[in-house]
Amino acid sequence: MKAIVVADQAAGTAGMRLAERPKPEAAGNDVLVEVHASGFTPGELTWPSNWTDRLGRDRTPSIPGHELAGVVSALGYGTTGLSVGQRVFGLTDWTRGGTLAEYAAVEARNLAPLPGDVAFTVGASLPISGLTAWQGLFEHGRLQPGQSVLVHGAAGGVGSMVTQLAREAGAHIIGTGRAADRQTALDFGAAEFVDLDNDTLEDVGAVDLVFDVIGGDIGKRSTSLIRAGGTLVTIAGPPEARPVDGLAIDFVVESDRVQLREVVQRVRDGRLRTVIGNVATLDEAVAAFNPTGRVRGKTIIRVRP
Repeated sequence: MKAIVVADQAAGTAGMRLAERPKPEAAGNDVLVEVHASGFTPGELTWPSNWTDRLGRDRTPSIPGHELAGVVSALGYGTTGLSVGQRVFGLTDWTRGGTLAEYAAVEARNLAPLPGDVAFTVGASLPISGLTAWQGLFEHGRLQPGQSVLVHGAAGGVGSMVTQLAREAGAHIIGTGRAADRQTALDFGAAEFVDLDNDTLEDVGAVDLVFDVIGGDIGKRSTSLIRAGGTLVTIAGPPEARPVDGLAIDFVVESDRVQLREVVQRVRDGRLRTVIGNVATLDEAVAAFNPTGRVRGKTIIRVRP
């Protein structure tokens, strides 16, 4: 099968190439998915799990990508809950071959049915951003109606999902980003916007929840904005500082079939929009991941027409 492979961690996306790889087999409790569309996060090439298996053994050259939408083509021994020919979407395991390929073997529990009225390209754009937003807000942040949420990167892939879900939950949202992102963040549901290049972050005042996708100095300064009993939720790694009288939680997103169903239902209802910036074929993937300019939104690879 055709797949994008990478063997040089130091080279980043420049080290990717299109190659022929063996078609994977569905082990016990797996499904083999014929991939129609795949999502990719450039930062994942820095994740140790992209280069080793569950026992820490080297697995390069590896196939990157963890988000997919496609059709179940085979079931492993003991697999239940899905059927051959069914449209699905979700996340692959972090330490196994990825989704930038014509086929991927995935644990069945990591997938959810993809409704027929949701395009494969849309389905492939949802798992990481949608689940990260859902888990950060509701599992870790314990968001309640009427609370205030500071969303860093509110116009980005994760931030836009956070903004929309928090707005639906009845929160007051303050988005941050570059000046050019202001209107996009407001359109997604932010009530206020902070230009991190020109505005003073500390003027925001006290908030109940900070959702941080940036880290570094911005994440550190954000801790002073959290009111007593509030929470800093971050996906940018362990926080450098913690709220004086609150919680700081960093987490890694996990696949969850129930939450995937919640996310895709909101897409169907028009309550949730995903940000897709560029759609390319598998043959064009290497160039798509090395653009000459800034691409707003997630790059999706259409593996099959």
